[in-house]
Amino acid sequence: MSGFPVRRMRRLRATERLRALVRETTLDVSRLVMPLFVRPGKKLRRPIPSMTGNFQFSVDELAKEVAGLDALGVPAVLLFGIPETKDDTGSASCDDAGIIQQALRAIRKTAPDMLVITDVCLCEYTDHGHCGVVVECRGRKVVDNDRTLELLAKQAVSHARAGADMVAPSDMMDGRVAAIRRALDAAGFADTPIMSYAAKYASAFYGPFREAAESAPRFGDRRDYQMDPANADEALREIALDIDEGADIVMVKPALAYLDVIRRAKDRFAVPLAAYSVSGEFAAVKAAAERGWLDERKVVMEVLTGIRRAGADLIITYWAADVARWLKET
Repeated sequence: MSGFPVRRMRRLRATERLRALVRETTLDVSRLVMPLFVRPGKKLRRPIPSMTGNFQFSVDELAKEVAGLDALGVPAVLLFGIPETKDDTGSASCDDAGIIQQALRAIRKTAPDMLVITDVCLCEYTDHGHCGVVVECRGRKVVDNDRTLELLAKQAVSHARAGADMVAPSDMMDGRVAAIRRALDAAGFADTPIMSYAAKYASAFYGPFREAAESAPRFGDRRDYQMDPANADEALREIALDIDEGADIVMVKPALAYLDVIRRAKDRFAVPLAAYSVSGEFAAVKAAAERGWLDERKVVMEVLTGIRRAGADLIITYWAADVARWLKET
């Protein structure tokens, strides 16, 4: 009997190794993308109240942040820009001296190996907060799809010219992947891939992001061009259209309430699939953890593993840096 505790401890250690060997789904830092917000200024790290631990960075501070993420092993960042001035067409988005373009050039100096993805949309740049050019139609304000495509294409080319490794249109305009692909190819950026927000739902989980990106619509909402949360078959049609137009990676957003869509998309399409664990998901877990109701680390690892298990090849998450640290500790 004296040898039992030793044998038992050996078996327990072997069981942990066995679990690792047969684990069906793994979560590692190489699958994660960190979203970041950049704005004009210097030496600026402005806290985002609804997203504890996240900031609006000036370009110089953003470059330092990205270098830190690179050191942690986070392979990619997704940039959102807040311009100096806004107008009704979001013209600052296409400016080669714009905030995202400045950030791209700065990151190339501090973290040259970082994969930098840029959000392509107009909502952060328009004074009305919608994702495209707004016009009057039959007594109501609507987004002009075709006029918007021209600006999105110019924005994507400007980002590629400044050093973006990948562009990510999030606007949900019809035909925007094809328009961006044509523009990139014509400008000599045929090798710049497109990660399309192919199934982006009109979700209530975006509230904290709109504070972070200063992009809340001034009137109406975005249900005219974002997807109805009740629809899954439509998501598959939207994804198929974006793939046909040239998307290299397709995305489902948000993640947690749409795991069924992620699974169906993964089963249907032979392209890399991204899932965006959005600001509202982050804020909800953070708030519960701060009150002691949840163990943040355990919940986050469970949630992100669940998103991977549903079929996501990569996850855009505000926990990317935290997960990278946690994984180093295990």
